Amino acid sequence: MLNSTSSTLSYFILGAYVHVGNVKYLYFMLTAMLYIIIAIVNISLIVVICMNRSLHEPMYLFLCSLFVNELYGSIGLFPFLLVQSLSDIHTVSASLCFLQIFSLYTYASIEFCNLAVMSYDRYLAICYPLQYNTHMTFNKAVIFIAVLWFYSFVKFLITLSLNIRLTFCRNYLVVKLACSDTEVNNIHGMFGIVLPILVPLLPILYSYMKILKVCFSGSKQTRQRAVSTCTPHLASLLNFFFGCCFGIIKSRFDLISVPRVLRIILSLYFVIIQPLLNPIMVGLQMSKIRNTCKRSFCFKMLTCFKDKM
Repeated sequence: MLNSTSSTLSYFILGAYVHVGNVKYLYFMLTAMLYIIIAIVNISLIVVICMNRSLHEPMYLFLCSLFVNELYGSIGLFPFLLVQSLSDIHTVSASLCFLQIFSLYTYASIEFCNLAVMSYDRYLAICYPLQYNTHMTFNKAVIFIAVLWFYSFVKFLITLSLNIRLTFCRNYLVVKLACSDTEVNNIHGMFGIVLPILVPLLPILYSYMKILKVCFSGSKQTRQRAVSTCTPHLASLLNFFFGCCFGIIKSRFDLISVPRVLRIILSLYFVIIQPLLNPIMVGLQMSKIRNTCKRSFCFKMLTCFKDKM
């Protein structure tokens, strides 16, 4: 819902929230604990990758970009969610609403593009192991990361500028709230749906088709290497698709029979579960990162022990 004066939008009323009495403090504690865990795990892995020169390789740069994006998406959601869980008046200013929409959409776009680039990196590592360091250099990895972040921000800045100019009337999706001409938004929206999905999806499909071809024609050792290298990435990719499907279904269909709390959780699945599981599925599954974390932890424990002595 929304409140507006003439053609000037002032704030939105968030109809998804329910009054749960004192249980809201439990919701707040659970949400805060989840946010703290996500922040600690992702920041720890970012620090490990940045501080260890042995991890300054393309594969780990892409992982670092992924973990930075998990923090970015969490910052776009959790602080606002924590405030709303304690509040009895569930409203949000128009500017903050658009800012949150922008942050969550860019998070999803960066996540998908980053996973696409990582699939291409896996393809090079498995199909061209001897030429990998030539095809995927440190500078090329930095360019890939810069392009995917720049592309996502520019794309949704355009979307945001088109939505802000609309006049709003009623309650539903932001563009469906509009009672002014939305033809340009609809045309841009069609491209906005196709391009963010098609552009990352093509390299993902191409990379895994080539990887499967190498697996079927290669040795047992090649297949084992491909499985160990690709399994964490595939798990993260499927989890992301799973969450996005929930979000799309929730936004396009009225799921009246599904409990409201469950609908809210499912619609936010991709930005709650993904930042939590990615460091475990993708980061800590990498033996090099896992061993570096163990060494760093043991070194700190040993240092603390010596200081106490």
